[in-house]
Amino acid sequence: MAIFQSMTLPERHDVLAPDGSEVRILLAARGGSMAHFRLAAGQVSRAVRHRSVGEIWFVLSGRGEMWRSAGGQDDIAALAPGTCLTIEAGTSFQFRAGADEPLAAVAVTMPPWPGEEEAELVDGPWHSSVSS
Repeated sequence: MAIFQSMTLPERHDVLAPDGSEVRILLAARGGSMAHFRLAAGQVSRAVRHRSVGEIWFVLSGRGEMWRSAGGQDDIAALAPGTCLTIEAGTSFQFRAGADEPLAAVAVTMPPWPGEEEAELVDGPWHSSVSS
């Protein structure tokens, strides 16, 4: 890993996340990695649970909601520019974008994202509208 890294947000997404959102992969360091997520206006992600990584999300633009469930507790948080929230490893979560504009956020994953097998699909409160 280079001592000094820098980059600019790519115009196009690199991959689709297991939840169906567009992912622009950003930088990684020993303790974590960062990515930019985008969900189109009016779309609902698939509900997932991460096996071993936790995340911290920061909403950049758009509005929506995030459902989180762990340890017998459920929460639905409003998402708007400036909202920051955590998703601990083992937490089920699902999010949806408001009808007027895409929802965009950056997230730090700790430890760095290990690969495709990390996320497993779970049942969420909303019907997903993203394609498989």
